Amino acid sequence: MGEGMKNPRENLLLSGITCIVFGAFLYFGGLISMGVVVSLSGIILFVWGMTLRSELTLTPAQIRDWVPSLETLEEAGKVMYRVDTTLDEPKRTSILCGACAHLSWVEGKKPKAWSCQNCSQLLWEEE
Repeated sequence: MGEGMKNPRENLLLSGITCIVFGAFLYFGGLISMGVVVSLSGIILFVWGMTLRSELTLTPAQIRDWVPSLETLEEAGKVMYRVDTTLDEPKRTSILCGACAHLSWVEGKKPKAWSCQNCSQLLWEEE
């Protein structure tokens, strides 16, 4: 793989799927031998891509320092808010109030109920 190639696993998987689909079109379109060659090449690319490890990882510092964009959310006739929870450790949840664009952080998963600390708007309450 070249030094300039980024995300080789993802590139090989997408190329493999594209070749498989394109080969199927060729096969059913009457170009049987060409369709078989392209489809088999796609299968080889796909299997090769599955054997590689993904390089799309974030460091714990990048996960810890991530912050969602601070912007008000468009009014849609009801209370608007945005909740983001990290999937990797450390688990943190950010809650963005759509009315005032105030960002709050909670350690762990999404709480069962939340009111904005800035404008006191009840964002959600689970039953």
